[in-house]
Formats: sequence, C-alpha cells, structure tokens
Amino acid sequence: MRKIFVKTNNPYEIMVQKGIFKSCSEIIADFFSSRNTVIVTDETVYRIYGKTLKNKLLREGFKLNVFILKDGEQSKNLDNLSLLYEFLSKSQITRNDFIIALGGGVVGDLAGFAAASFLRGISFIQIPTTLVAQVDSSIGGKTAINIKSGKNLVGAFNQPSLVICDPDLLSTLSSKTFCDGMGEVIKYAASFSESLFTKLSKNNIYDILEEVIFDCIIYKKNIVENDERDFGNRMKLNFGHTVGHAIEKYNNYKNITHGQAVSIGMVYIMQQGEKLGITRKNETEKLKKLLKKFNLPTTVDISYEDIFYNSLSDKKRRGNNITIVTVSEIGKSHLLTLNLDEYKNFLSC
Repeated sequence: MRKIFVKTNNPYEIMVQKGIFKSCSEIIADFFSSRNTVIVTDETVYRIYGKTLKNKLLREGFKLNVFILKDGEQSKNLDNLSLLYEFLSKSQITRNDFIIALGGGVVGDLAGFAAASFLRGISFIQIPTTLVAQVDSSIGGKTAINIKSGKNLVGAFNQPSLVICDPDLLSTLSSKTFCDGMGEVIKYAASFSESLFTKLSKNNIYDILEEVIFDCIIYKKNIVENDERDFGNRMKLNFGHTVGHAIEKYNNYKNITHGQAVSIGMVYIMQQGEKLGITRKNETEKLKKLLKKFNLPTTVDISYEDIFYNSLSDKKRRGNNITIVTVSEIGKSHLLTLNLDEYKNFLSC
C-alpha cells in the first residue's frame, strides 16, 4: 500500500492501493471510534458500490443511513445541500460522528461542504470512485456547491480526515468518463512534469494507472502543503479551468463535461500564449496530440466574448484583476495576472 501524508493545518492520510475498497470498512472502523455515519453517494455509485459498502459497515457494527443524489453536476446545488443538512440531523449525526463521501467530485464537494458547515464542522472521509476525484478533487480540502452565478462559488476549505483511493473502482467507468478524468491528469503533466507527459504519451494508461494516480496526488500534495488557502502557487492547479469553467457555465453545465471543458481551456490558453510569445512554438500541438489520444476535445464553438463574460464570476478574479495559468513549455506553468481589459485582449488576440 502507498501512503501519502498531507501536512496541512488538519493533517490526513491518503491510502492508494488496488483492491483496498474490499477492506475499507475495517480501515474506517479502526480510524473512528464513532459508529454513527452517513454515506453520501449518487444513484450510479450506490448501485455499483454503495450497497457493498453499507453491508460491510453494518457488519462492523455501524449505524448508518445513505443519502443518494441524482447523477451529475446539477446536483451540486443549494437545494440538495439543504436536504443533506436535514438528513444529517434526522440521522442524529453529532460532532463525534462523520460523513463518508463515496463517489466523484460532485459527491465529494457537496459532502465536504456539508461536513464543514453542519454543527460548525464534522469529520468526513473521501472514497473517490472517478479518476477526477482520485487525482484531484478528493485531495486538498476544496469543497463547494454551484449557484446560478457560477461554479463552486459557495464553499469552504475543509480537509478530509482520510482518503481511501482504490484504482480498481475505476474499472466500472465508461470509456468517456475515464477519458474525462484524463483531462485533469494531463493538466498535471502539462503544468508540472514533462516526464509524466512523456509517460502518458508513450504508454497504455491502464498499464501504469496506479503509478500515475500516485504521481498526480504527490504533485497536488506538495502544492497544497505550501499554499493551502489558494493565494499563490496552488492557483497553478487551475490550468485550463478559468476558460473551462466559463465554457461549462455558457452551456449551463449540460452537454459538456468538466474534463472536456478543461481540455478545451488548456488548448485555448496555450494557443493564445503562442501568439503572444508566452508559450514556446509547437507546444500546443503536443498537448492536442495527447488530449486526442484520450478522445478529449480541443475546440468549441464559442466566442471569446462569451468566454470573457462567463469568466467574470471566476474565483480567481480579485477586483478588476484575474489570474490565469499559462504554460511556457510542457511541464512549466506560470501565473499571469491581468486586468479585465488585458484578459479580454488575451482571449481575443
């Protein structure tokens, strides 16, 4: 088993091992003295893994209830957050108890924010079941919900107590969903590691999956430990996300996935960077080639004006400035702070 210790203000451990889900109930029982919990999951994950986890925990003597969301980004909203608060209360969850987030980023974000705010804070465990969640959203303590104005605008920094990461859980993902997660994996490679980029280009991902997941977690751990609250280098983890979130918002979070939007966002930023001399020539083509290996899109029919206006509520905006992530060459990322006029010109050049 690979164990990663994340040294944030509330330190925690990430366990990475194929097949670890089979023993997760014993791990949880050893980790918590409480025997009262709520599993938060979605319909698809509950059908595949939720009943198994529930039965395992019951055999360990847990009292538990299960809160099931509809699948999809649209479930990450205020209405479901309110319903979850009431569910936790009716389940008699106290400050000694905890939540288990079993699912992808939507489940983890909603459950994590509920844990941060219910009773002014209770513990929660992440058991990520998607590639995006295993390499990114389950780590680092960002929790949030969406509101009409934009994505992840209401939330809290709330580190989990434990992350149990089993690459075998990804075997039930559709090819489309798995490739969607590769958008985040490629983000790490393009931003931080030419060697990881080369590894992804030259190998069958399924032959190196656990190793790649571990690598991505290490990159994120190192950054989060030095910038837990996202005021500096942690913003580099958002390569492709400012444009990507704008594309998601423009499409009302329908018909385009997060990974697809980030994929397009990364290409858009690098293309503009090449035009302005920020990015080395031909680097965008390398990125596009790797993205296409995983059937990820590199273009979208949306104007720069629509990208700009849908970026204005982005969390990386500070007053009249917005910070974007550029890549000078594969593996080397930089923060670029622009005023809004400069940002609009960057998008349109």
